[in-house]
Formats: sequence, C-alpha cells, structure tokens
Amino acid sequence: MLKGKRILIVEDERVVADATKGFLVELGYDVIGTPCKGDDAVNMALRSRPDLIIMDIRLKGEMDGITAVEKIHEVLYLPVVYLTAYSEPSTIERANRTRHSGFIKKPVMNDDLEITVAAVIRKEGDKGR
Repeated sequence: MLKGKRILIVEDERVVADATKGFLVELGYDVIGTPCKGDDAVNMALRSRPDLIIMDIRLKGEMDGITAVEKIHEVLYLPVVYLTAYSEPSTIERANRTRHSGFIKKPVMNDDLEITVAAVIRKEGDKGR
C-alpha cells in the first residue's frame, strides 16, 4: 500500500517544498518534514527513517544534497530521488555515484512526481525493507 508512506522533502526553495508537500499529502502520503539545509536533512532522515527522501541537489549552506545523501548512506540506506534544475554532466555523474532511485527535474510536474514516487516506494516494498 502506497498511502501513508513517509516522505522527507529536502528543498531550499520554500514555494517548491510547499507545493511538493501539498501534492503528496493530497495523494495520501505522510510528509514528515521539509528541511532546507543538508545537515538538518541528515539529522531528520536518520532520526525518522522515512520510506523515501526527495532531495534537491543544490541546497543553501555548506552541504549540498549529494553530500547529504552520502552522509545518510554512511549510516543506513534510505531510498532517494534527486530533485534538480541542474543537469550538467559533472553534477549528474557525482549524483550517480550515490545509491539513488532516480531524478525529477524542476520545474516539478505533478505527473512526474506521482509516477516516480509510487514506482520507488513499490520497488522498495518489493525488496522487503
């Protein structure tokens, strides 16, 4: 069952975070937080162990989203979908060195978000996490 699955949205653009949260809540997901900094995201993810993290690659502050995912995965595996407006090859290559389940490009289209989130949560559920 996909409804009620717990999602952490890490996004430093408040409008994008709020819109993404609102749409996912409408679909029945439980958005457990929307931190905007990498270190806050690491702490919240490790403490709350969401079913999925939607992680913006570019974050304000010292830690970007890719580094945050690396730090989370040092402790435990949590599925991640990167959210990004940036698709330069070096950034994608760096993100691809982390264990992730895909990318959603900004501006976020609700259809893309719905399909990607559902597919990742189903896939992770099939693994028997």
